[in-house]
Amino acid sequence: MDRFSIEELNLMCIYDTGTRSGLIAGLEKIDLELAPDDAELSELIQSALKKLTAM
Repeated sequence: MDRFSIEELNLMCIYDTGTRSGLIAGLEKIDLELAPDDAELSELIQSALKKLTAM
């Protein structure tokens, strides 16, 4: 499994709910609410989600 990048770790700290499943749900919700011009942030969220679900 790949390690989390610094950017992914920072993102997870911002949306941390105390549980992995809560964090995944929070990141999924935020990703759905992003504007189309936030593609870079969406890619970061998707990368973090892929690693979190693989754990």
